[in-house]
Amino acid sequence: MTETPNPNIIDADTLTGEMHPIRRAVLALGSNLGERLASLQGAVDSLADTPDVWITAASPVYETEPVDSPEPADNFLNAVVLIDTTLPALTLLDRCLAIEDAFDRVRPVERNAPRTLDVDLIVVGDRRGNDDSLRLPHPRAAVRPFVLRPWHDLEPDAVLLDAGPVAEILAGLDESGMKRREDIELDLDLS
Repeated sequence: MTETPNPNIIDADTLTGEMHPIRRAVLALGSNLGERLASLQGAVDSLADTPDVWITAASPVYETEPVDSPEPADNFLNAVVLIDTTLPALTLLDRCLAIEDAFDRVRPVERNAPRTLDVDLIVVGDRRGNDDSLRLPHPRAAVRPFVLRPWHDLEPDAVLLDAGPVAEILAGLDESGMKRREDIELDLDLS
């Protein structure tokens, strides 16, 4: 069960009468360039510092062979974080892109190129989006064990919107290129 922020806290939106629902969001983190763990931890810390975002859990970290990546490419470190947020999905996406930029993310033309940091929105509540700026749920989440396995670790009963139970999707995916890293973990300050 996920803890949600205190509903009795008064903020500027409450004073103006604007209502923003709290939504659960799943974000996938990945890095295969530079200080991989430091980049993932930096993303968690940056998300935690974002107004109207509350991190509720972080998955174990997995080391994953790159998929459809140009050669040569180092292994990724991957994790998933669960958040509660009142931010609109596009604002949350903008924040994720800003965090990537802060960690010197380069976006070459070549798809799946190595990167210092990737922060992907997988789901934001039950929101669906299919435009140029945002597609929800993430269009490739159902074929990415490096997203679904860490999510499943946090929520064994999770359901990927429009695809089904994560456990059932995982049963049909090849996880052989993944290894859980028992020696490292992401630090959360949930105080």
